[in-house]
Amino acid sequence: MAVWSRLRGRTVTLRLAEEPDVADLVRIRSTSEVHSRWRGDDLAAETRESIATEDTEFYVIELDGRVTGAIQWSAEDDPDYRHASIDIYVDPAFHGRGIGTDAVRTLATHLIDDQGFHRLVIDPAADNTAAIRCYTKVGFRPVGIMRQYERDATGWHDGLLMDLLAAELIRD
Repeated sequence: MAVWSRLRGRTVTLRLAEEPDVADLVRIRSTSEVHSRWRGDDLAAETRESIATEDTEFYVIELDGRVTGAIQWSAEDDPDYRHASIDIYVDPAFHGRGIGTDAVRTLATHLIDDQGFHRLVIDPAADNTAAIRCYTKVGFRPVGIMRQYERDATGWHDGLLMDLLAAELIRD
């Protein structure tokens, strides 16, 4: 996997996360809205692990030089099943401004055009209507419900598997 340190979207810049970003990312993950979806106990350690993991490219999302979230991708490299998966979180103070859509579109374009993937997947919680709406704007389509896919403090919850084929990408 070729590593690109900086990707530019219409309004956001994605750049590989570094140690100085940990405090901002922990602050964002600690907000109730993000923490309810991205749980964790030692957020600083988990963030550092995400930055250091070689199987994943972990980017901060910047708007006008300010860290507003994170987006990451990883690959299934078996040639018979090759695809990339995406995960994202955005600071709730910036929700509703199109930052998530621009970040997902920017990363999806990179994965298709530069990394050569023909299929991308993303798996929001089935009740996360804002995320589903965001991903749909980029061209992701629902594939199906993954029943009792993830667990939190209240129990098991469904996830929605969505995918995007290269020809379906809605470019900006």
